[in-house]
Amino acid sequence: MNDFGELLACQLRTDLRELPARARARLSDQGRAARAGSIGELRAAARRALPRVVFDFMEGAAEDELTAARNVAELRATVLRPRVLVDVSDVRTATTVLGEPVALPLIGAPMGLTGLIHPGAEIALARALHEAGSVSVVSAMASCTLSEVAAVARGPLWFQMYIWRDRGLVKEMLRRVEAAGVGVLMLTLDVPRAGNRGRDRRNGFSIPPRVTLRALAGGVTHPRWSRGFMRNPRLGWGNLPGDPGGPGAGAASLSANTNRQFDPAVTWDDLGWFREHWAGPLVVKGILHPDDARRAVRLGADAVSVSNHGGRQLDGAPAAIRALPPVADAVAGQAEVYLDGGIRRGADIVKALALGARACLTGRALGYGLGVAGQAGVRRAVEILHTELRTTLALAGCPSVDDLDPSWVQARGPG
Repeated sequence: MNDFGELLACQLRTDLRELPARARARLSDQGRAARAGSIGELRAAARRALPRVVFDFMEGAAEDELTAARNVAELRATVLRPRVLVDVSDVRTATTVLGEPVALPLIGAPMGLTGLIHPGAEIALARALHEAGSVSVVSAMASCTLSEVAAVARGPLWFQMYIWRDRGLVKEMLRRVEAAGVGVLMLTLDVPRAGNRGRDRRNGFSIPPRVTLRALAGGVTHPRWSRGFMRNPRLGWGNLPGDPGGPGAGAASLSANTNRQFDPAVTWDDLGWFREHWAGPLVVKGILHPDDARRAVRLGADAVSVSNHGGRQLDGAPAAIRALPPVADAVAGQAEVYLDGGIRRGADIVKALALGARACLTGRALGYGLGVAGQAGVRRAVEILHTELRTTLALAGCPSVDDLDPSWVQARGPG
């Protein structure tokens, strides 16, 4: 049997009353999302709610996962310097990104294959983020199609894509993005080939998923996830022709699928090509070096996202928050700067904005909520971060996110 959906159907014929009490208890994870008081608590609930192979796909990073851990640790090590006797009775978190008003400086980062976490994942993410007055970025590797997400969008929608080998495919994708009414294109630059993700390799993760004993056990002991998956299986990439998760597709590792599409021979000329073929605002993602930031802006980038791909590409890259100040200085107001990597607390957003970011992107924090309770879980994740952001601003003596500057962060040396 190589049909993962058929396998799960067989599992679900088992009466849930016969499952171990521990497995049945996982059905209450949706209630846990509502009670979660931090992103860490949502993460713990997601770990219980999802099969291990799915949680590892969302949580995992490259090789020894040093960079992923560094993203979080360096944010924790960044120290705020609060002011006192400041009127913070009306703390303001609203600002703008690329001229678009947002209720908080937090953007939903693009994530691929989120349909494995929850059916209709990108739709749930967009709805929750737009309810909160924020921006959702749909990945080219998303499980839902762009048209599906655009049909329910009630707020700013961006589209993220890569530099693929097939420029005909790229042109067609750009046409579809424009037809969907998406105004901003985010171009990810740090994937000339797939990173070496140990968890996915050890779990035998593939597209479409292979049937393994681990996958079988994960489905049985996570009945709520299995039930949702059965109703609306999303195994592949919704926006790419020849969907590798479609019927009759042969299973291949995620890295093999990625390396077939991505072009390791890209240069700065290719960024210029995108600027020529896309008339709207262009955000470049994956910048860690100030020289690269300067060059991207010279070639027409309207915003730069400081990102190491969540530690999922080059293990050993600097933490995003450590790379942020030199990039912000290099851009010097010529383009907006965002930080993507390690956001787990509202205080993390404050630190990033103080060091030069206009806004932050987060993926895993929203993914945890998605895995626990779908749209309601994403909504709770955003609520947690927004509440913490307001609290941190008040305690720091800063009435508005637009007032933040490096004086709110304690100076630190290298290393």
